[in-house]
Amino acid sequence: MYSRFQLAKQYLRYFFSASSGKGHGIHSPFVFDFIKNVLRDKKEYECYAGIEKIRRQLLGQRTAIAVTDFGAGSSIIKTNKRVVADIARSSLKPAKYARLLFRMVRHYQPQAILELGTSLGITTSYLASGNALVKIHTLEGDASIAALARKTFKELGIKNIELRESEFNLGLPELLNELDTIGLAFIDGDHRKGPTLEYFRQLLEHVGPSSILIFDDIHWSPGMEAAWEEIRKDPLVTLSIDLFFLGIVFFSPDFKIKQHHMIRF
Repeated sequence: MYSRFQLAKQYLRYFFSASSGKGHGIHSPFVFDFIKNVLRDKKEYECYAGIEKIRRQLLGQRTAIAVTDFGAGSSIIKTNKRVVADIARSSLKPAKYARLLFRMVRHYQPQAILELGTSLGITTSYLASGNALVKIHTLEGDASIAALARKTFKELGIKNIELRESEFNLGLPELLNELDTIGLAFIDGDHRKGPTLEYFRQLLEHVGPSSILIFDDIHWSPGMEAAWEEIRKDPLVTLSIDLFFLGIVFFSPDFKIKQHHMIRF
C-alpha cells in the first residue's frame, strides 16, 4: 500500500488531471446527469442524521474485540485485538462517500444490491436507505464485526439487509448462484489486486445494461491501481468514473464510444 506521502502525491496528480466536477466541458448527458443530480446533490436526506449518530457512537466505543482480517489488512491497526473505535476510524467510509452510495441507489434504483465488506454496517445502512423495497446482500468475514453491524441495523430499524458471515471467496459464488442480474455492487474490504480482479470477473457474469460496480480505494496501492486500470479497460465496461477514492463502472450499450472520466469530488 502507499504511504501517506505517496498517496498525497497520487491525489495531487489526480486533482490536476480531473475535471472540476461542476459539469463544465462534460459532453455526455449521462455523466452530466450523474454530476448534477447525484454527485452534487447537497440535500440533507432524512436518513443521514440517524446513521451518522450511530457512526459517532461507534467512534466513541472503547470496547475491544478479537477480529480476523481476511483482506489486505488495516493500514493503521496491526493487531487482531482491536478497539471498536479504532475499527470505525480506520475502516468506515467517510460520510461524503457513504452518502454518495445512498444517492446512487436512490437515483438509479438498482433491483439487486451486493456489498463485499459490511464492516460495522454504516455504508450498508446508507445503501439500504436508498430504496427500502430492495434487499441488500452483504458479506462480512468476521463474526464479531458482523455482530456489531447487526446491532447497527437494529438500532436504525433497517429491515432490508441480509448479512452473511463468510469469506468473500466462499460467499460470493454462493450468493451469485442465487441471484440473476446484479443491479449495483460495492466492492470493499479486500484491497489486493488479485482478489479484486477475481471478484470483478465473477460479477461480470451477472451484470446487465443498467448494472453499476463500485470499487473502493482504487488508488490505495500500486496493485489496486493496476486492478482499476484492468477493470476500466475491460471490453464490457462502456463508462468509468474515477473519484480517486472510488471507481465506478457502467455497462450500458447506449455509450457507443468507451468513456473514462476523472472527476473531482
